[in-house]
Amino acid sequence: MKKQSMQNDLPSNSEILFEVTTPISFSVRTTIEYWQFIVTIKHPIMLNRLADVQATLSNPDEIRLSKTDSQVYLFYRDDGAKRWVCAVTRRLDGEGFLITAYRTSAIKEGDLVWQK
Repeated sequence: MKKQSMQNDLPSNSEILFEVTTPISFSVRTTIEYWQFIVTIKHPIMLNRLADVQATLSNPDEIRLSKTDSQVYLFYRDDGAKRWVCAVTRRLDGEGFLITAYRTSAIKEGDLVWQK
């Protein structure tokens, strides 16, 4: 199975699962197929956490810009007991794509671009 690193590598006929507007004026979307890739291959723990990922994108506690890629944003939302849901996105030409989503105990370094 070929590993797909970015959602926009998927066939153009993939059905959009969701598109969420973020507080920093761009929308993030993902397809049904790519979400299945995330929850079966990348981070199975996120299987029943779709609503949490959508909430993290639309109503995060903070957003950071990646230290290594100026087009990658990390959205964090409290998930209880020193844990966060992190939704990682890429913004290309004004359009946002979900790269991955996972739970974490640490917020990564990077420039803080937005905070609740």
